[in-house]
Amino acid sequence: MTGTADPGPGRPVPAGTSPLHPFLTAAGPAGPVPGDMAAAGPTSADAEPASAPPTDARPAGPTPTDARPAGPTPTDAGPVNPVLAVAGLDVDFGSRRRRRRALRGVSLSVAPGETVGLIGETGSGKSTLARAVLGLVRPAGGSIAVAGEDVTGYGRRQWRELRRRGVVQYVFQDPLRSLDPDLTVADSLTEPLLIRGVPRQEAVDRVRALLDRVRLAAELLDRLPGELSGGQRQRVAVARALITEPRLVILDEPVSALDSANRVQVLEILKELRDTGVAQIFISHDLGSVAGVADRIAVLYRGELVETGTARDVIARPRHPYTRLLVGSAPTLRGAATVGRAEREALRALLPA
Repeated sequence: MTGTADPGPGRPVPAGTSPLHPFLTAAGPAGPVPGDMAAAGPTSADAEPASAPPTDARPAGPTPTDARPAGPTPTDAGPVNPVLAVAGLDVDFGSRRRRRRALRGVSLSVAPGETVGLIGETGSGKSTLARAVLGLVRPAGGSIAVAGEDVTGYGRRQWRELRRRGVVQYVFQDPLRSLDPDLTVADSLTEPLLIRGVPRQEAVDRVRALLDRVRLAAELLDRLPGELSGGQRQRVAVARALITEPRLVILDEPVSALDSANRVQVLEILKELRDTGVAQIFISHDLGSVAGVADRIAVLYRGELVETGTARDVIARPRHPYTRLLVGSAPTLRGAATVGRAEREALRALLPA
């Protein structure tokens, strides 16, 4: 196998330009295994669920009274055997006397091999939903099931076991949040496997199989995160999330900080993951990035899921005023509904300030 070189951001990756890295040809004896740094972040993954609101938590406002309901239709009904099933989820922040509802009655499901784009402005509740699925915030109501397992009432020990199994993984917008700056790429990719008791040679074999999938060159294995380009770091973060063969990967704005060339490469990698059966939630405020990757799109507005449907239907026939504004702000989307200036002004007037 030959690696693929990555000359840096903004340039294509030529295939077959580097010899096989020594790391991949000989696995040495296993040394001390550092602490688990799974893709959910470098901090303790089994800490008690956080009580402070994330940066995007805002009080849920009323939805426009004349907006069409976004309930299930024949085109946006959820999968029969989902990897993730969220039903009627409520999340509150603050004290009992000053409680704010960050999510209200959210229901969402993701099937094996399906990518669901989760769209919304800052404060819509996107990251709050992700944190609830990861067990980092406790729901005030509703249920969450992951891989057929009801995790709604899980405590610290149960979440620790679920994370140890690597069923759900998370990719940050900033890959430096999930990569230890003192670990080489090779160590970052093998560490989650060694922690889970995978023999070193098998761990090396998995890394070897994963390198080409994320279009990384073998000679990058000896580098530290700070020695990589932004696009290379994000692909390492994606590889680290995939190394444990998760059922679900949550990607939080994974391409928003990348230049156009690296953005295209990462999006292509995510599209190819469909063939592996991995379910994905792609969180973004950019409808354009999601449109080319997602099978279905779910739109969050002020803590409520206001519209769901196939990517084609949501883009071509948006129903909720906020969704129509999103589509109207991305006129270059192929097949997008036409939303003129006068209609945009009228739609803004329908939405609460």
